Amino acid sequence: MNKNAKVYIAGHRGLVGSAIVSNLKAKGYTNIIGKTHKELDLLDQEAVKTFFETEKPEYVFLAAAKVGGIVANNTYRADFIYENLQIQNNIIHQSYKNNVKKLMFLGSTCIYPKNAPQPMPEDCLLTDTLEYTNEPYAIAKIAGIKMCESYNLQYGTNYISVMPTNLYGPNDNFDLEKSHVLPALIRKIHCAKLLYEGKQDEVVKDLGVNTIAEAKTYLANFGVDEKKVEIWGSGKPMREFLWSEDMADACVFLMESRDFKDTYSVTDGKNATCTPNEHKNQEIRNTHINIGTGIDISIRELAETIQETIGFKGELYFNSDKPDGTMKKLTDVTKLHQLGWEHKVNLKEGIEKIYTWYKEKK
Repeated sequence: MNKNAKVYIAGHRGLVGSAIVSNLKAKGYTNIIGKTHKELDLLDQEAVKTFFETEKPEYVFLAAAKVGGIVANNTYRADFIYENLQIQNNIIHQSYKNNVKKLMFLGSTCIYPKNAPQPMPEDCLLTDTLEYTNEPYAIAKIAGIKMCESYNLQYGTNYISVMPTNLYGPNDNFDLEKSHVLPALIRKIHCAKLLYEGKQDEVVKDLGVNTIAEAKTYLANFGVDEKKVEIWGSGKPMREFLWSEDMADACVFLMESRDFKDTYSVTDGKNATCTPNEHKNQEIRNTHINIGTGIDISIRELAETIQETIGFKGELYFNSDKPDGTMKKLTDVTKLHQLGWEHKVNLKEGIEKIYTWYKEKK
């Protein structure tokens, strides 16, 4: 990518999109476009068509999506499949119609079967049943992968799909009802520490309520008081976490230096790699790329690391009457490493960085 090239980031205010914008700016890119929902409704086919015809972006990062936790995914199933399909259909098709040089589609490792082998390789896609609670979202993302592959194979476009593991970082969602496990634990343990230290005004400010009584009542709904923090499940499930700025760095690296042809291997029978046009009868699939660390940690270890970082002196209570969820979800990052990128920020360092960011934003 030329540093003056026009680059459009769909979802530029989100966790991933904002990190991509920061990474591009740090690397000297000067012509970055981002539109808010009020400025451009990505569900509106005509609006997206007009935007692409007017702006003519040369490169596109498709990081916009309707996302949420287990409860939201399971409750608003129709919204999750419709909105995500609509967003990606509009952007991918208009990228083709307006001669975008390269597009990156961002999904999630929830695309893999519920009982996928561990670690999860790209080749296990569509080999078994999906996790029910987020099946509509996962199917939309799988459709996005297949749309990119299909446009590449039929039209010769250069679209790459990447599937990140659990992300955390600046601009994360810390809402106790809707956030993912790492930011939720940070906020719960932070508020418990403030209560333990008698800093009631800071608790009220953090939660945006009027009184300490209101704050304590709200926190009690999530098992938080000055003495303990409740965590659902046994603490035994293993999870993988990637710093969002590392994710952004991987995305920009792949956009700058790798192409669709680098994401698969097809031979002519003599071990020579072929392009789709050279070998049309070959099956080309699973061209997406896992992005992660390849390292996981138990929820108990995660909570204890956060507790140590924050300095909370109370108790962590693991409520084993609550569900654990999937016991292990680890990405196989062999393909990513072979393409030339590895993560830089380890989890302990990342937790320190995000806790500092959270306190400064408060």
